[in-house]
Amino acid sequence: MDPWRYSTEGISVALRVTPRGGRDGIEGVEMLANGRSVVKVRVRAIAEGGEANRAVTELLAKALRVPKAKVRLLSGATSRMKQIAIDGDPAKLGEALRMLTTKD
Repeated sequence: MDPWRYSTEGISVALRVTPRGGRDGIEGVEMLANGRSVVKVRVRAIAEGGEANRAVTELLAKALRVPKAKVRLLSGATSRMKQIAIDGDPAKLGEALRMLTTKD
């Protein structure tokens, strides 16, 4: 099952973020112990003062080629588990996420 949900405005993505991860990148999909799947993301930024959240939204905007204003944090501001909304064409965003999270 995909870690994102489609809506009329775009998609909502479940993430597990590793701050201070040494580099910025999307590392694929991971299945959690509770059966939920999440997109694994790592960022160089520290988890302080919203730095990691900002880095995550910028990384997703760049990777999905959407303006930063279209990517917003829905929940998990102080948690490693986050829910992010991305506005745009849901089918295109879902396909782009699938390409980014599928290992060759």
